Amino acid sequence: MSPLWTAAEAAAATGGQASGAWEARGVSIDSRTLEPGDLFVALSAARDGHGFVADALAKGAAAAMVEHRPPGVPEGAPLLLVDEVQAGLEALGRAARQRARARVVGITGSVGKTSVKEMLRTVLSRQGETHAAEKSYNNHWGVPLTLARMPRSAEFAVIEIGMNAPGEIAPLARMARLDVAVVTSVAAAHLAAFESLEGIAREKASILEGLAPGGPAVLNADVSTTEILQETAARLRAQPLLFGEAGRDYRLEEVRVADAATVVRATLAGTPALFRLAVPGRHFALNALACLAAVDALGADTARAAVDLGLWAPPSGRGTRERIVLDPVEDLAFELIDDAYNANPASLAAALEVLAAATPNDGVGRVSRGRRIAILGDMLELGRTEAELHAAFAEDRHLLACDLVHCVGPRMAHLWQALPPAIRGRHATTAEDLAAVAARLVDAGDVVLAKGSLGSRVSRVVDALRKLGHPGAPGT
Repeated sequence: MSPLWTAAEAAAATGGQASGAWEARGVSIDSRTLEPGDLFVALSAARDGHGFVADALAKGAAAAMVEHRPPGVPEGAPLLLVDEVQAGLEALGRAARQRARARVVGITGSVGKTSVKEMLRTVLSRQGETHAAEKSYNNHWGVPLTLARMPRSAEFAVIEIGMNAPGEIAPLARMARLDVAVVTSVAAAHLAAFESLEGIAREKASILEGLAPGGPAVLNADVSTTEILQETAARLRAQPLLFGEAGRDYRLEEVRVADAATVVRATLAGTPALFRLAVPGRHFALNALACLAAVDALGADTARAAVDLGLWAPPSGRGTRERIVLDPVEDLAFELIDDAYNANPASLAAALEVLAAATPNDGVGRVSRGRRIAILGDMLELGRTEAELHAAFAEDRHLLACDLVHCVGPRMAHLWQALPPAIRGRHATTAEDLAAVAARLVDAGDVVLAKGSLGSRVSRVVDALRKLGHPGAPGT
């Protein structure tokens, strides 16, 4: 197996100086998860990575990219000395893209980008060697890291591109030199930095700057700001491919959401298609349509991809469903929908629709009938209108289908106060406070949704609910 990077290649790519004739099989920025043979990149983010170089080398790192030889690292240690580590990582990413033969698709969007990325990973990997970003590695270091890790032999690459502030997406898209660009959605997220939905749309549309003229741009036709997306495509001479219920190219005709599946009828570039997802959710149907549009734009087999979408499951914390067994003898359990990784108004509405479609199990718990229970944490970065955006969900028809709504955090207090008394559950200032009473929140037969921004720490409640499960029982 040929190395990912030789010392000479990495030095040429970064303009750095390599000591030793090392060969790296991977690239890592975290000494805790580093594999033997990785090139360790000593980034300075929350902590200065130079302080972990000695540990990385002791764990078998092939070399370390550094700005200076750190204390405790002996002379002659395998290093790649660069002027600035972040710039060195970016240069390594650009060089990997330059030598790659893979067709590269870049994805951005207020919601859905990680799901579409993982859908593409699933379906493309069954048609050729596919490289995709890990987790949500979509920022100023995540994108170049993903590129730097791309094998020479990859046939497809899937790059996720996110943002927190204006001007972040376009440079990353240009670095990735996209063959296909996808904008999954434009929704009220990061309003604290952008002030308006139109500003968010322009930033999302800037991913098209990474396309060559005439390159295909898969754009959501259903969002209120679709004209901004399409105007940007026209200005940059991209080829717009519109998807959604209003999509002229990839149209969503019908979605049937069942308790454990979603059946989708669509028209793909004029061809009727029927496919099934093994998870419930109308938003997943829309994500799947964006995925198939990207597959088509990449020149891959859309019919095969539509079948293979049935193999996809959402990543942990993004709508995964699990059965928590409370009593294996009596087979008493509740169902947990873990959507605690991220939240904004659009994704919360979608998650509540999934909960409303779920079927509780009656007559098995202390309560006479199974319940739909929502545990909702703060939605962050919504700017000046955050109180109103939280409180407005008190009128959401899918939330009103819940039997109980528990709220976590100061922002969700606005929703809790606006809830009808019949469904108003507990309000806790912190997720840890609610986690401490997890056993009182649920019963056998319930279906429980946990949803919130990562910073709301609703995942702590999810962990506490999982611990209610009987050790070793199926599904726990």
